[in-house]
Parts: sequence; C-alpha cells; structure tokens
Amino acid sequence: MVRVIGGTGGAEVEMMTEQPDVTFVGTATTVLRIGGFTLLTDPNFLHRGQRAYLGRGLWSKRSTEPAVGIAELPALDAVVLSHLHGDHFDRVARRGLDRQLPIVTTPEAERKLRHWGFRAAEGLPTWQSHELHRDGATLRLTSMPGQHGPGALDRLLPDVMGTMIDLERAGSRQFRLYVTGDTLNSPLLAEIPRRYPDVDAMLIHLGGTRVAGVLLTMDAKQGADLVELIRPKLTVPIHYDDYPVFRSPLRHFVEEARRRGIVRQVRTIARGETVPLIPPPTPAPSAEPV
Repeated sequence: MVRVIGGTGGAEVEMMTEQPDVTFVGTATTVLRIGGFTLLTDPNFLHRGQRAYLGRGLWSKRSTEPAVGIAELPALDAVVLSHLHGDHFDRVARRGLDRQLPIVTTPEAERKLRHWGFRAAEGLPTWQSHELHRDGATLRLTSMPGQHGPGALDRLLPDVMGTMIDLERAGSRQFRLYVTGDTLNSPLLAEIPRRYPDVDAMLIHLGGTRVAGVLLTMDAKQGADLVELIRPKLTVPIHYDDYPVFRSPLRHFVEEARRRGIVRQVRTIARGETVPLIPPPTPAPSAEPV
C-alpha cells in the first residue's frame, strides 16, 4: 500500500493498517507508525529558501519544501532526534513542537533541549534504551553509535546517534527498524549487526554532505557498504537533496545498489509519500512456455 499526503486541503496522516509504515516529510524528517505508536524523526520544517544553521558560522539554504507542517502532524508519542543541527531540529520545531513531548536524543542534545524548555528530552548513551508502552506492546528505542565527521574533525561536530527501534508483544519481537542518523560508515558501526541481527528495515541518511570538501554524511558508496553490513530486508533512503551541501544525489545510491545486486531491497520514497516498511513481495518466477 502506498499513500500520498498533502495538497491544498492539508495533510492527513493516519494509521491505515497495523503494518509499520513511514511518511517522508523531507530531509531526515519522517512520521513512523509502528504497532500503534507514532514517532517523528529529526524535525526540519523550514521552507524553501530559508536557511538552516549548521554550526561554526555555517548556514545552508533549503532547496525543497517539507511535505507537511507541524500543525498537520498526527498525535505523537515521541521524537527521535539524531543530533542538534539546524537541518534536523530547526527554529520552526523549537517554536512549534509540544514542549512536553518526549525527545530521545544524545546526552549533548538533551542538555540544550532542556535549556530551551523541552523537559521530557532524554539523552541516551550508546546502547542504552528508552521504552514506550501501550496496550501490551513495547516500543524500545536504543541509541546506536554514529560518527558525523572523519578523525579529529568529528570532535568539532555535534554528537550523533542512530536509533534501533524494536516493537515487542508478549516478549516477542515483531519488528525492527534501524534509523542511521547522520553518520559516516565508520568502523564503529560494525558492532551493530553483531548485537542486532535480523533488521527488518533501515532508514538511511545519505546525501554525501560535504563542507570544505570534507565528507560528513554517507555518499552512495558508503551507503551501499552499510546496506551490505547491516543486511536489512528493506532500505529506504532519506536525507539526500534538501540542501546544497548534499552532494551525492539519490540516483547515485540507486545506481550503486543496482551495480551490487542489492537494489531489490531498496525502496525510494518521495516527499509526502507513505510506504510500508516491509519488503515488496518477490515476483513469482515466470512459467515455462508450453
């Protein structure tokens, strides 16, 4: 099932089925519906032409429109925030989000968010978890390692984390989603598949962000390397064309996935589109001619 939202009458984001799905708002902003829980990731609601602050005196002007605004979001259970850059938590989100909403993020980001009045922000050290409970179901959000920049440069950038999202019922895991966050494919990530095999789906932050020629988010090659490392049943690429600092377009990742023979596990998604977070059915083999 694929559903498109938006239009002049506003957006309508509702659960249509029990299967997990994702609505792509833009940049790394998505609405996730998993087992009756609704999450917002990396809220970036600036409009085309507005500038996001990336730190160290660096700004970047947004090239796209978000598919929905904050007023059009459904009721949320939590926000998952990979790090505090202006293209992941912008001034619109700071003004418009409910300050009682839980925000699961890094310890560094928690301190600043609480200073801004978001008292339910919780910073998770790597491998630590935050749980949501409803109607006998548990949604566990666990901080994954991440590295935003190469070598010593990483210390000049905000701490970043990925998130593993596990849905459990009656002690049994029903679904597992990995959201990479703005990380490079560094050796730190090699521990993830050892601890968390059998990933059902992955939201992968791409774009090949470059500042002064330095790569700060995965490009097509690093993204394909990570797909081969994590081995999710489904990969949905996001964070790839919203700012000029994103230098590796989506088509490069799709071409690389096709070259490596993993393109069947990749599902692209347009802003405003909702897709299920389950792999498409494998086509049946064609019958032999009689």
